[in-house]
Amino acid sequence: MENNISNEDFGQDFDLKAELNKYLIHWKWLVVSVAILLCIAFFKIRYTQPVYNASTKILMKDTKKGGRLSEAAAFSDLGINNGSRNVDDEIEIMKSRTLSEAVVKKLNYNISIISHGNVLDIELFDEAPIAIHFMNQSPDFYEKYMLFDFVENESGTFSLSSDGNLINGKQQFTYGQPIKTQYGDLIITKVNSIKQLTSTPLSIVVSPLKNVAASYRSRLSIEPLVKGSNVVVLSIVDGVEEKAELFLNTLVKTYNENAVADKEFISKNTSVFVANRLALISKELEGVEQDVESFKVSNKLTDLESESELYAAGSKEFNKKAIDVQVQLNVLGSVLEYVKKSTNDNLLPANLFSDLDGGASSLISSYNELILDRNRMLKTATVSNPTLVSLDQQLVSLKSTLLSSLAKSKSILEIQKRNIEQNENLYNSKIQKIPSQERQFRAIERQQKVKEELYLYLLQKREETALALSSTEPNAKVIDAALSTGAVSTNPRIIYLGALLLGLLLPIGVIFLMDFLDTKIKSRLDLEGRTLIPFIGDVPTSEDASTIMQAESRTSSAEALRIIRTNLEFMVSKVPEGLAKTIFLTSTFPKEGKTFVSVNLAATFALSGKKVLLIGMDIRNPRLDDYLTLPDRGFTNYLSSKELVLEDLIIKQQGFEDFHVLPAGVIPPNPAELLMSKKVDTFFETIKKQYDYIIVDTAPVSLVTDTLLIAKHADTFIYVARANFLEKRMLDIPNGLYKDQKLPNMCILLNDTDTTKGYGYGYGYGVKVEKEPWYKKIFNS
Repeated sequence: MENNISNEDFGQDFDLKAELNKYLIHWKWLVVSVAILLCIAFFKIRYTQPVYNASTKILMKDTKKGGRLSEAAAFSDLGINNGSRNVDDEIEIMKSRTLSEAVVKKLNYNISIISHGNVLDIELFDEAPIAIHFMNQSPDFYEKYMLFDFVENESGTFSLSSDGNLINGKQQFTYGQPIKTQYGDLIITKVNSIKQLTSTPLSIVVSPLKNVAASYRSRLSIEPLVKGSNVVVLSIVDGVEEKAELFLNTLVKTYNENAVADKEFISKNTSVFVANRLALISKELEGVEQDVESFKVSNKLTDLESESELYAAGSKEFNKKAIDVQVQLNVLGSVLEYVKKSTNDNLLPANLFSDLDGGASSLISSYNELILDRNRMLKTATVSNPTLVSLDQQLVSLKSTLLSSLAKSKSILEIQKRNIEQNENLYNSKIQKIPSQERQFRAIERQQKVKEELYLYLLQKREETALALSSTEPNAKVIDAALSTGAVSTNPRIIYLGALLLGLLLPIGVIFLMDFLDTKIKSRLDLEGRTLIPFIGDVPTSEDASTIMQAESRTSSAEALRIIRTNLEFMVSKVPEGLAKTIFLTSTFPKEGKTFVSVNLAATFALSGKKVLLIGMDIRNPRLDDYLTLPDRGFTNYLSSKELVLEDLIIKQQGFEDFHVLPAGVIPPNPAELLMSKKVDTFFETIKKQYDYIIVDTAPVSLVTDTLLIAKHADTFIYVARANFLEKRMLDIPNGLYKDQKLPNMCILLNDTDTTKGYGYGYGYGVKVEKEPWYKKIFNS
């Protein structure tokens, strides 16, 4: 029959009962753990010093802009910095280490007065009978830890002692007396409101400032009332409710004082800055105005724009005049040429010189009248007519006069033209200078305007700064002053329930962890999920492993072997009649008890009236002589010798009727070759006809091949696994042998199990067992 073993074969259902039993067997530890934790919870509730929760509620003003200004806040309209912060920023400021240290230092919270009780030490505050003051503190005073023991004397004085070099030994002092210490002068005064001191010893503790501040910061909670709200709730937990309330009130007060101080500092800095800038801009503006004045004086300007318009109009007017004069010159020149070429028959053009001297026009009119008279006379008279001759003479004289008059008019027009051109050129030259002057003037004027606007801006900001930044309104408005809500009580039921659960979980966790990390086989339960090899039984730990089982043995080991003997009858039921039932025993490693089981199993069969032969075939490391008294010669001598007779090597065990033993013999140099000889086959064929049972102790299968060489002679193989010794993963070796059928008719036996853990079935019925004391049972479990 083929055995197919796979990982699926080893799957098993979750056994809740088995899991619970794994923990319930340790019930004593569970009870002890729960009892201890409940006692701890009781003492915690009884002696834990109460703590108090105090809270205050404030409104953050102007939180949209943070309510806090920077040095550049006055110039926010320029986009420099508007100094805006939100509520979260202010919360972080209130949580800062610097602010906490300032509050602790202001309140002297680094100095504590401790009253010592039998169980608890309580810090005294308002009810403290003495007040502590340190004068002339050293620079490192707030970095040191100091402890003074205070005891009042009946005489009205007090004794003070301290470890180290703070003061020399124990000394007596009077109240109000300066006490020299290493870090300053200590003055202790008696509180007038308390008439007498308590007899309880007191201690004065001076702690490093940063440690105390860190403690308060860790317990301080600052959160908005609701998300997005400007209302902030501050709360703190402390062992003295008055200290908690005072700390919160002082924290808010100090925060506001710092904010006001920041504003005053910013106001002064801003005012100084504006004043300095005003002085500088005033000087620069004065210089620019002087440049404007110098420019206008040097260029003879009053208003550049108006004068440029005036120059353009003058240039245009003289240009028009120059054109008119040029036209008249052209007309006059034409007339003059015409007059020169004209005869006494030609009339001269008239009405062309209205703008000239009237003499030329009248002469032309007179000349034309004479021409007309002459032309009328020529119609009735001859050229030689004295009247015509007189007219011709008058015409010649008048023409000469006219030419002289026209020449004079031309000279006058040319003079006018030159004057007009000079004036026009003067205006044009001024117009040409205007762009350059305008550019220069605009550059100077631009500087003047910039300085003027900056000057006016700074004047405005000086007034705004005086009005806005001089305000010393605090950032936070107190809505509710700090008030303690009473002791933060702890629910005893919750504490007891937690102790109960923790008392159960601790041992359960330890048991689970130990079980999780334990990879050794402990019981049959560890085998059932990991192998398909039939389980033949388990052998509990023997009280005396060196003693062979006897007929009167009633130990749990003896009973277990008897059960195994019965179970083996089913394994070898198919052996033919007349032949011995051959049982081989092997293991994975040495020291798993296969020899012990072999010897005692053979003895069990022998006590039942069977003829038994025990053979030591672990010829590399024979161990039968650990339990039996045997000679040196044995099985190996028989195989290697041709002269020895088998009957001479087999000895009968004393105290048994038919218990025979064949020792392993001398360790040979070639054990594997020796076991492969044909003499081994002959050996088994012979002895199987002589005995009822043959028990063979073989070598471990994981180390050598000896067992596999002789496995064919076995009717059944008992694979011995020792509890708390063999790793679970090493079951792969017997599983592989079972799957490949290398060991015929395999079964597995678990050796050295612990029945006190509840894994066995209760061997040794009727045996009186001495009852262990209860305290031993606890630790044994």
